[in-house]
Amino acid sequence: MYLADDDESDRMLFEEAFKHIISDVEVVSFDNGVTLMDNLLNETKPLSQAIYLDLNMPLMNGVECLSDIKIEVKLQNIPIFIYSNTIDISVIEELQNFGANLFLMKPNSFDNLISILGKSMDYLYSYFNKEVVQEKFIIKI
Repeated sequence: MYLADDDESDRMLFEEAFKHIISDVEVVSFDNGVTLMDNLLNETKPLSQAIYLDLNMPLMNGVECLSDIKIEVKLQNIPIFIYSNTIDISVIEELQNFGANLFLMKPNSFDNLISILGKSMDYLYSYFNKEVVQEKFIIKI
């Protein structure tokens, strides 16, 4: 998993929550979208199975990252989950149009974070097993 978030404590919480869901998951985190994109475009680095993007980051926000990822042929099929603590319907529509797979509403507790990330992992399981994936675009508790 790749995780891009400018808030170090949020990155640590997400990583800990992922470990509760799948103990051997490897989370590679970035503190901004520019570093994430540099890594994704580096031919020597392996591609991630999924990318989790904070919507509001300096340098390059989640919408900009999503847009750049989806124009790169080698990256187009990587599931992308955008998360934020606010919902703006016009931004949500833009994310869907650019090809985000899910929008995750940041919860206010660790247990709820585990629940939301678990739902995104269920989505990934269905996605990679070529099952019909018809989940709500917005996941929140």
